[in-house]
Amino acid sequence: MDLNIISEAIKLATAPVFLLTGVGGILNVLGNRLGRVIDRARLVQNFIEEAMDNRSASSSARLERYYQELVALERRKNIINIATAFLVLSAVLIAMTVIELFFSVSIEPGKLSLSNWVAITFVSSFISLVSACVLYFIEILYASNTITFHPIAQNKVH
Repeated sequence: MDLNIISEAIKLATAPVFLLTGVGGILNVLGNRLGRVIDRARLVQNFIEEAMDNRSASSSARLERYYQELVALERRKNIINIATAFLVLSAVLIAMTVIELFFSVSIEPGKLSLSNWVAITFVSSFISLVSACVLYFIEILYASNTITFHPIAQNKVH
C-alpha cells in the first residue's frame, strides 16, 4: 500500500476528528444543562410537598407557580434530550465518515477513491449538528423566557 495514499486519508480524516471533539464539548454542555434542570425539578417537587403540608390561602398561588415551573422544566428537559440525540447521531455519522475514508484507501491499492457515502455521512452529520445547535438555542431562549425578575420595592423617604 502506498504511504502517500495512507497519508492523504489521514489528512482527510483529521477534520472530521476535530469536529468530533467539538461535538463532544457540546454534549458536555447539554449534559450539564440537563443536570441543572433535573436538580431544579427535584427542588420544586420538594417545595410542592412542603406547600401541600402547609395548606393556606397563599400556598395555593405558590403551588400554581411551582406546577408551572415543573411544566417549563419538563419542556426544557425534552428539548435538551432531543438535542442530545441529534448530537449523538452527528457523532456516529462523523465516526462513520472517518471509517469510510480509511476504507476508501484499501479498496483500490495506490488510489484514493471516495465513495458517495463519505459525502452523505459527512453532510448528514452537519445537518444533525446544526439541528442540535438550533435546539440548544431554543432551550436557552425558552429558559430565559420562563424566568421573570421582579424588583424588590423599597420604601423611599422623601
